[in-house]
Amino acid sequence: MSLNVVATVCGFVLLLIGLWGIMTRRNIVKMIIGFSIMDTGIHLIIVSIGYIKGRTAPIVDQTVPGDFAARMVDPVPSALVLTAIVIGLAVTALMLSYAIRLYKAAGTANVQDIKELKW
Repeated sequence: MSLNVVATVCGFVLLLIGLWGIMTRRNIVKMIIGFSIMDTGIHLIIVSIGYIKGRTAPIVDQTVPGDFAARMVDPVPSALVLTAIVIGLAVTALMLSYAIRLYKAAGTANVQDIKELKW
């Protein structure tokens, strides 16, 4: 099996584990952890799809031959994943801050025990 296939399969496994964590857990912190695991799986899938075996990194300098464009990996998936990591970190921090406020207001982290829709 090639590295692309293994990374893609691992990404889908992480995606499914995270989705399972979000759907089956009622503790808000465990749901946030499931979201983070799912986010990591999506990043792994995007990077593994963008990788092409035998190609080189898209770093250009003066010593690059003329056919370099045909031998480089597409940099867009890597750039998208870097952006998604930063956005995912911000979303996770926001979710954790909401979880702390929810716990202080309701006294529980279980989403089924919370009866009010507004704080």
